[in-house]
Amino acid sequence: MHPSPHDLSSLSSTRRQLLHPQHATAYADAAHLAIDHVTAALRRVRGPVTGLEPARAAAPVREVDLDAPLGCTAQALSELDRVWLDDTVWFHEPGYAAHLNCPVLIPALVAEAVLSAVNPSLDTFDQNVGATFVERHLVDWVAARAGLGPRADGVFTSGGTQSNLQGLHLARDQVRSRRPGTDLARLRVLTSVDAHVSVERATRLLGLAPDAVRTVAVDERRRMRPDALARALAEVQAQGATAMAVVATAGTTDHGSIDPLGPVAGLARAHGAWLHVDAAYGGGLLVSRRHRHLLDGIELADSVTVDFHKTWFQPVSCSAVLVRERDHLRHVTFRADYLNPADGGGATRAPNQVDKSLQTTRRFDALKLWMTLRVMGADAIGEHVDAVVDLARSVHARLEADPRVEVAAAPELSTLLVRPVVPGLDAAQQDALVPRVRSALWSGGRSVVAATVVDGRRWLKLTLLNPLATPEDIEAVVADVVEAARTVVAEQAA
Repeated sequence: MHPSPHDLSSLSSTRRQLLHPQHATAYADAAHLAIDHVTAALRRVRGPVTGLEPARAAAPVREVDLDAPLGCTAQALSELDRVWLDDTVWFHEPGYAAHLNCPVLIPALVAEAVLSAVNPSLDTFDQNVGATFVERHLVDWVAARAGLGPRADGVFTSGGTQSNLQGLHLARDQVRSRRPGTDLARLRVLTSVDAHVSVERATRLLGLAPDAVRTVAVDERRRMRPDALARALAEVQAQGATAMAVVATAGTTDHGSIDPLGPVAGLARAHGAWLHVDAAYGGGLLVSRRHRHLLDGIELADSVTVDFHKTWFQPVSCSAVLVRERDHLRHVTFRADYLNPADGGGATRAPNQVDKSLQTTRRFDALKLWMTLRVMGADAIGEHVDAVVDLARSVHARLEADPRVEVAAAPELSTLLVRPVVPGLDAAQQDALVPRVRSALWSGGRSVVAATVVDGRRWLKLTLLNPLATPEDIEAVVADVVEAARTVVAEQAA
């Protein structure tokens, strides 16, 4: 049965939506329309959020009939305002101080436009050609910044969770390669009590025991204590278990604390344990001219996580896992005749990035960092890193003298923990106040903060990743915290 003329017309129109030289004008028109739309949205922004609640945010999305296309990019963009853009979160706003979300650099957005249009995949050379070598050159450059040595290597990933998983995957298989028949149930991973949740998640995915992760105490600045680590390693050995890995954190999520990397590395090496450094947050210090010393000892790591979509100001997703010994990447290499045969399918084996990665199809995210470096340079990124570190320290110093709030330990990176001080409330009442204050701030739309629990007590968390924010901007966020606390307490008393 042949299609009707109407069907043929629809098919032709649909085909015009494919990127093709004959459709270049349509592509340019649509892309410019999208850029103009985002630009207009930026100009409408009056705060980090509108305070929309989940039920109201879900309603217009559910109303969309995905089986009834609009047939028009302009109409689809207009609809997008209603279902998302009008109420999205804007990380460039100085009132946004919640999670590890950064404002992004324009050269990286240019790269996003290019890589999305060309749509290369970084798994095999014959799906991207030069992109393979762009990523490899960037990995070499970042590894050199970390001081990992001449045999270093790595690969880009989707984020810190995947990078941490791959680092511990390598650690596990390195133990098994040295000691065939190793019982996975006897392997242990030691990390601080403030380590990222992805460490424990990785051990579950890798088939380790439910109690494989042993947490180590921290000092008053929330850094792993080497003496506590030494005791924990000795206990693992005394129990007949094996210390598979030690995970040091260079920038904890709640505190921005950096574990003492040198002493931790010495202890890991003395016990034959793999050292993984989770620098997802603190990795931006690699390009800092004033604070790079905070990462001293990172060069001793066996593997390192760096998230460029945090303190390198790149769009999500953009991360990497680095290794000091390139041969260790063999533990994630699998061969498939249709993908990366051992002989390259011919006389010369192709340089395939899938040989190093847990992923197969993978975006050319490295291009974002490449374009940023080529337009701005590493020092310019480092100046942004220095700006947020300086901002956190300046605000902390001011808040220490502010009787309206309590602040936690001085920051090493750009995270502050604060709590409103309300006379007459006991500890339990103060803890109950924290989530209500956070909710009130969200509804107000002017300030957005996160929250966490430290040693059983609730705190509000300010994560400062906006290089354009000033101390006065952050003091305004704190003033909103104080005012919201007063309002909540007054409402409770009424």
